[in-house]
Amino acid sequence: MTDWGRPFDLLPLLLPGLWLTVAITALAALVGLVASLIAGLARISRRRIIRLLASIYVEAFRGTSALVQLFFWFYVAPLFGLSFGPLETSVVALGLNVGAYGSEVVRGAILSVDRGQREAAIALNMTRTTTMRRIILPQAIPAMLPPFGNLLIELLKMTALVSLIGMTELAFAGRQILQTEGLTRREET
Repeated sequence: MTDWGRPFDLLPLLLPGLWLTVAITALAALVGLVASLIAGLARISRRRIIRLLASIYVEAFRGTSALVQLFFWFYVAPLFGLSFGPLETSVVALGLNVGAYGSEVVRGAILSVDRGQREAAIALNMTRTTTMRRIILPQAIPAMLPPFGNLLIELLKMTALVSLIGMTELAFAGRQILQTEGLTRREET
């Protein structure tokens, strides 16, 4: 029976789980960031069909739990020819989930930029794309950072769900160590 007196003996058992947790978090954050920007910009598009498609994505992913989405991508998507391994499934499912929430952050930050900035860009004869790239986004990005930090923390916590599709991330590795090693606290004498 191992005791808590030698925590560094357990480190090699936790490192693979830690590595997987960090990898899933980083990759899903990239997927989420891209999805956030695309969906957030699409939600303020002038074209109704683009707004509608973005709204469907956002409401579908915000309206279902990350666990359901993870199971969908792992067990149901292969029935439609979209087969992913556990790592890819985790990255896609968690990234798209965070992207849906992040799209509202992007949309809100863009809409929070003063209307006078847009009017000034129109007066300078800037295109919508140039206005967004050079005027609006540089002012909106600082407003996006704190909520994106919160979403990143939420994503890190969601990585514990990937153990349900057979991956050994940090929390699952810790549970396995507790069960197999029979860890107990050292009695203070």
